[in-house]
Amino acid sequence: MFLLTAGGLLLLVPPLVHVFNHDIAVFGVPQIVFYLFGVWLALIAGTAWLTNRIPAEPRQEEGEG
Repeated sequence: MFLLTAGGLLLLVPPLVHVFNHDIAVFGVPQIVFYLFGVWLALIAGTAWLTNRIPAEPRQEEGEG
């Protein structure tokens, strides 16, 4: 989970985002918007995938521990 967070941070820092800030439009939408929402969607999908792979912690009964 830490690597996903750190990777997301690195992909969203202004120097790297600036690489995608061109006057190119896809269906009238600037390229930077596709990049930002693509990274955002990838982070959501990665989080969903990781949370499904992490085993659930067993519940403790009251009075134990």
